[in-house]
Amino acid sequence: MKPDANVEPRDLPTDRGEVDTERPHPEGVSLESLDTAALIAFLAKDQHRAVSAVEAASAELASLAEAAVAALEGDGRMIYLGAGTSGRLGVLDASECPPTFNADPATIVGVIAGGDASLRRSSEGAEDDSRGAVADLDRLDVASADVVIGIAAGGTTPWVLGGLVEACRRGATTALITCARRDNPEGCDHLVVLATGPEPLVGSTRMAAGTATKIALNALTTTVFTKLGRVRGGRMIDLRATNEKLHDRCLRILLELFPDLDRRAADRRLHAAGDSLRATVESIESERRST
Repeated sequence: MKPDANVEPRDLPTDRGEVDTERPHPEGVSLESLDTAALIAFLAKDQHRAVSAVEAASAELASLAEAAVAALEGDGRMIYLGAGTSGRLGVLDASECPPTFNADPATIVGVIAGGDASLRRSSEGAEDDSRGAVADLDRLDVASADVVIGIAAGGTTPWVLGGLVEACRRGATTALITCARRDNPEGCDHLVVLATGPEPLVGSTRMAAGTATKIALNALTTTVFTKLGRVRGGRMIDLRATNEKLHDRCLRILLELFPDLDRRAADRRLHAAGDSLRATVESIESERRST
């Protein structure tokens, strides 16, 4: 079929074939040629690269964690910017910090290109607007006290990179978490490369890149809140007994910290402290220091 001579030529997209996450997988496996069990096993094994990639970037993640701790110890916030899968992972990590660490939701914020509707329905076109995040940064009144972390698996998303430039202009500390090797972008203070390499399904960064990003964000926020005193001995210390599961967890932690209590006595103390585990622990410790 001949092309329609009346169709106006359009601008071609930038060739991203050299981006790590867009390259063919080195094993060259034809996924459709594998039987079901072999395909599942291959995809599971391939995910091991995600753990190695995060381990290799531990020093860079540690530096970013220290910057985030400094921000949260002051009047600052930690703000994620991402599009597509990267944006969803940022919003997920931010939303899990309040119940896990009793963090103020206003201090850990996830922003996704296209708005919250993009959490459920893809809004791929939004990521191409390099000025698209400016309105969100305006709404959040981003300033020098904040840490703004862009997440972009391929490291080229205009919405994310433009957001970092704007955040830098406002004096915020900035970072980019990416799964593709690249130079430090404009306006970025901390570059964290999780070098997962090509995907078994070429370009599908919800796979190894997505796994590595999830691990990195988990490690980042757990480290930040541990340094902020929200963890004790590998236990969540800022829990509130707001449902049966958390009520039980609070009691078990109290019994681990104070073995002389029984479950009923621990529950009385928890109830008297407004179902706050931290308040209960601090009350018991204060009493015991004074005797």
